[in-house]
Amino acid sequence: MLLKPPLPPMEARLVEEIPAGLGWQYEPKWDGFRCIAFRDGEQIHLQSKAGQPLARYFPDITGALARLPEEQFVLDGELVVPVRGALSFDELQLRLHPAASRVQKLAAANPAMYIVFDLLAENGKVYLQRTLQERRQLLERFARSNFRSTKILHLSPATTDQRTAIKWFKKVGGNLDGILAKRLDAPYASGERTAMVKMKQIRTADCVVGGFRYARGTRVVGSLLLGLYDDDGLLHHVGFTSAFTKSERRELTKRFEALKKQPGFTGNAPGGPSRWSTDRTGEWEPVSPRVVAEVAYDHFTGGRFRHGTKFLRWRPDKDRRQCTMDQVEHPEGKSLALL
Repeated sequence: MLLKPPLPPMEARLVEEIPAGLGWQYEPKWDGFRCIAFRDGEQIHLQSKAGQPLARYFPDITGALARLPEEQFVLDGELVVPVRGALSFDELQLRLHPAASRVQKLAAANPAMYIVFDLLAENGKVYLQRTLQERRQLLERFARSNFRSTKILHLSPATTDQRTAIKWFKKVGGNLDGILAKRLDAPYASGERTAMVKMKQIRTADCVVGGFRYARGTRVVGSLLLGLYDDDGLLHHVGFTSAFTKSERRELTKRFEALKKQPGFTGNAPGGPSRWSTDRTGEWEPVSPRVVAEVAYDHFTGGRFRHGTKFLRWRPDKDRRQCTMDQVEHPEGKSLALL
């Protein structure tokens, strides 16, 4: 095998609008784990975006790759886990478990899928310097020859029509992560952001500020803690927002120190055990839930925003009791319909 792990994957630069015109190929941005798959005979290696081995967590995928007719190749794609027809990032994260027996049980209950969007090498030939247009043709031939007898390895769709790519959002609903645009005339830019851009699906929600954290080592507000009400009227901590300037932080400190009051959150509060916990998780100041903020976010999963949100504006016109969980309860996505 001429290509060996670790191989830095080609990366994308975030843009607000997908570029139009000739010279671009558009692909769905799947909500999963980036994965480069290496096979050399009986040896199979799955590599994460960060260069770490993944094979032990996805025995279903390594088994499927081992059964392919072609025995030497390097593929680039995305690992996902479908649950009841929609992609589940929570179920995907559960796979990262130290016990092999637990991983086997999870794989049996909800098999993963590997959605492939690039062919980097096969049978001693390396394609990194080939253009995307050439690599796509080679990948489609590879898929026709190898994927017919498997249900968990799939070719990711692609189009050169921007309008078709934008329609994917309307067709598949909630769990498509975004759209990728790649230069058709570009080689595989390993570890670089020069040949691909991405537009992510962004949503907004009105949240109640239930507390704040001071910036590390200061008495100035570093982040605001956000909450949403459930059907029982309990305010649950669901995430944070923190992208403020120095002058804005000083104003926020005056405003929210004046609102300090227990309990802040009446449901799930910061400090509970979760995969997002850090050494500062329990360090927060509760405030009276009077202030409503509109924020932008990409994913809500496991009862909270997966990443930090972007503050948009204050909502003095919004009653705090209107800030409910139904804002983030999106219909199940149908992104698998694109395969």
